[in-house]
Amino acid sequence: MSAKQQLESLILDFQKKRPLRAGSLIITIYGDIIHPRGGNVWLGSLMKLLTPMGVSERLVRTSVYRLVQDGWLQTEKVGRCSYYSVTGAGLRRFQQAFEHVYTLGADDWNGSWCLVFLNQLEPETRAKVREELKWLSFGNMASGVMEHPRFTRHELVPLLQEWGALEDTIVMQTQPLEQRSPKALRRQVKESWNLDELGFRYKRFLEKFRPLWRELSTNDNLSPEDCVTARILLIHEYRKVLLRDPLLPDELLPGDWEGRSAKQLCRNLYRAIYSRSDTYLASALENASGPLPGPSAGFYRRFGGLTDDSHTNTKTVIAEGSA
Repeated sequence: MSAKQQLESLILDFQKKRPLRAGSLIITIYGDIIHPRGGNVWLGSLMKLLTPMGVSERLVRTSVYRLVQDGWLQTEKVGRCSYYSVTGAGLRRFQQAFEHVYTLGADDWNGSWCLVFLNQLEPETRAKVREELKWLSFGNMASGVMEHPRFTRHELVPLLQEWGALEDTIVMQTQPLEQRSPKALRRQVKESWNLDELGFRYKRFLEKFRPLWRELSTNDNLSPEDCVTARILLIHEYRKVLLRDPLLPDELLPGDWEGRSAKQLCRNLYRAIYSRSDTYLASALENASGPLPGPSAGFYRRFGGLTDDSHTNTKTVIAEGSA
């Protein structure tokens, strides 16, 4: 099979999902493509990106409308054209998740935990905050208590304020542990997060995208537009798994943890196709002022640094470390 045939297989797999969550896919597009280029884009440009994946114009309009209603996007009307950008609240909700997507490795863990006590919240607010914390990959330590090894109290306070829960939520930061991986702590981690399910999701991601990676070294016939579609699907599927991952330190993870290989595969594929995808994006995206500007400087720091010769060096990358 060729790389294009592998991409077609990925598209078919995406189209079979029910319900087809176009809203989530649009958030992926904003985080990966639109935000680094100023954050504002014409609705027609979004439709152009989603058409190759079989997402109808009607579904795009409906999904964008819902994202506006839910506070993710805001709209600006210029004549008969609609332009959309991420709200401040929406940006805060997904920015941390996208930061984890493009970071090669987690910082060394100092043994501290962020603990959040929800018992004093009203039931409706408690349920809302619990869902928001789960979205940030917090685990359930006990009834009404959630935990995370890398989130800090400083990061959490403004979010709690935004959710209207700051006054009735107790947030504690534990002191770093001298003995960071005792048997009891490992058992607690297994109870707080379903690592078996998370590992299965990483394994499924690897099974989906490894065939495309292999074909890029032998039969790479992807066009710039194809590379955009592959890039969107890659980041979308990886982001969905990563949202559930608290990025536990290595000493609390199984030795054969699939998340390491998934990160490497995502990095290698992204580096191999991003340059060609940007060629298409430069002509396909526009806002009220015209074509979108090029990516910000921060874009090129993704995955440890992007270079313009990524495509020509695909075989070299494979030799250095195939995933």
